[in-house]
Amino acid sequence: MSNTSFRIVVAGCGGIAQAWLEPLSKRADVAIVGLVDLDPKRAAERAAAFAPQAATGSDLAAMIDRVHPDIVVDLTIPDAHADVACLALGKGCHVLSEKPLASSMDGARRILAAARAAGRTHAVMQNRRYLPGIRRLRQALADPALGRLAELHADFFIGAHFGGFRDAMRHVLLLDMAVHTVDQARYIGDLTPVAVNALEWNPPGSWYAHDASALVCVECAGGMRFTYRGSWCSEGRNTSWECTWRAVCTGGTAQWDGGDGFAIEAVEASAPGFSRPRRAVDAPPPIEMALQAHAGCIDDMLTSIRAGRQPMTCGEDNIRSLAIVHAAIASAERSGARVRIDEI
Repeated sequence: MSNTSFRIVVAGCGGIAQAWLEPLSKRADVAIVGLVDLDPKRAAERAAAFAPQAATGSDLAAMIDRVHPDIVVDLTIPDAHADVACLALGKGCHVLSEKPLASSMDGARRILAAARAAGRTHAVMQNRRYLPGIRRLRQALADPALGRLAELHADFFIGAHFGGFRDAMRHVLLLDMAVHTVDQARYIGDLTPVAVNALEWNPPGSWYAHDASALVCVECAGGMRFTYRGSWCSEGRNTSWECTWRAVCTGGTAQWDGGDGFAIEAVEASAPGFSRPRRAVDAPPPIEMALQAHAGCIDDMLTSIRAGRQPMTCGEDNIRSLAIVHAAIASAERSGARVRIDEI
């Protein structure tokens, strides 16, 4: 790695590539030297738009040998993540990956073992951690007036007509989207998940081949619960992509609409009566973040690699979010039976 810039190869040039290439192409400490896709024409189109001097092709191993990158950005489909990451790590590259970490826990463990063996960083895009709203909610729950977090609830209802691999993907909502939400929940509430009960189904009118709706209850240490209700084929009255949230605490409740909207109330704990008096609590002030979402997560990844530390969303941490998702999948496959996360 040079003192001034990271040499980067991007593997996978589909729809999500733009969300990475836009912030990467604006950075002075990055040189995009290669783009790879199973469809070489698509790689060439991305290069023309974002990195005209980059090499393009369809063979990742050959591209790494040709241009000698410091980092491979893995934007391939989830089923390919383990193979792509292990190939790149084995050739001495750091790997920055789209979520999920892998499509299976075995694949995730393969990646982490390869990263340790290579002495390289593997990190996962969890862009929601780099939004002002989620950080404001996390700050709000630290207010002593609200007491201790008791329940955390997230709703996600969006009708998404992707086309492509998602339309035929098994567990498409849980594995491809809910992994964002459970990672948000872990961050918001500093959760220590223990077990999961979950149900999946494919509602009438769904354009997905497999289950696109789900209900998940995550049991956490200390008796706290996190629940998730979601659908990727719910059209009308959409939630935000970041979900709508309700945090029920021992001294009050905080709500976040996934954007700029907050409503927080504390109760008068010593007051008698059927319904105790409530008072509004101001949300923490807006947070200024120069780099947000993908750009913020990428910045933390690159800054951490340069500093020799692990990024916030390193694979070693992110596997804990993936384990919740796979426990939910296992529970849904057992008609909602309780599944301990340490069994996954």
